Amino acid sequence: MSSDSPPHYDARIVIYTRQGCHCCESAEAIVRKFVSDITLVDIDSDSELTQKFNTSVPVVEINGKVRFRGKVSPMLLERTLKAEARQVAGPAS
Repeated sequence: MSSDSPPHYDARIVIYTRQGCHCCESAEAIVRKFVSDITLVDIDSDSELTQKFNTSVPVVEINGKVRFRGKVSPMLLERTLKAEARQVAGPAS
């Protein structure tokens, strides 16, 4: 049986957002197609994060590394998640 849904990946995802941000909502929807466990952080709840990411949201962090700012490309996201999965798995035997 074939499925058109993309595979899910096991990765630590943090999306830095702010309320009322349409781009942030779009980024979350795209990421949720590939990863179910996502942490959302409202940058306006922390002055340091507001200063760091003010005009860059959404910011998507994958396994501790910032990978996207502003817009998330589904194709690039999937490639990044695949590469992260290979790094975690280690070299093939």
